[in-house]
Amino acid sequence: MERISERFGDMLLGYLTGVLGDRAAAEDALQLTMIEVWRRGPTYDPERGSLATWMLTIARSRAIEQLRRRVPEPYDPSVVAREVDRESEDRADELLEHWRMTALIASLPVEQSNLLRMRFYEGLTQREIAQRTGVPLGTVKMRMVQALTRLRDMVEEEPERSRA
Repeated sequence: MERISERFGDMLLGYLTGVLGDRAAAEDALQLTMIEVWRRGPTYDPERGSLATWMLTIARSRAIEQLRRRVPEPYDPSVVAREVDRESEDRADELLEHWRMTALIASLPVEQSNLLRMRFYEGLTQREIAQRTGVPLGTVKMRMVQALTRLRDMVEEEPERSRA
């Protein structure tokens, strides 16, 4: 558990902080997540998805539970509960997808992952990336195609359940 916490703790805390918008609540959810990882560890099946994806899915559930508890008593509980559930799950799903893609990009070779980060997170064009890095534009384009192809292959290789 110590190695798992060292390897994935920051990623999970970042995800939970993003979903919950509160560091203290995120730390509480992280603790609940790690307890559940400990309890459910023997049921983890690497054939169904990566360890990071499995843990993020558990963290997502803990975050949604915390978000649901924050809702004040509504006038019409059924209407507000449906709206909160939908908004909470949408936000959690969006962040889960972001963190999943971040983990996949991190598994690419450094020269490819750096290019994708500059392109998608910083919004740089291929020409701007070439200027910033000093790498010829043709090489940037080739590495970008290789990186995107590998990224697509990794997403397609993931079992359907880990993408849900």
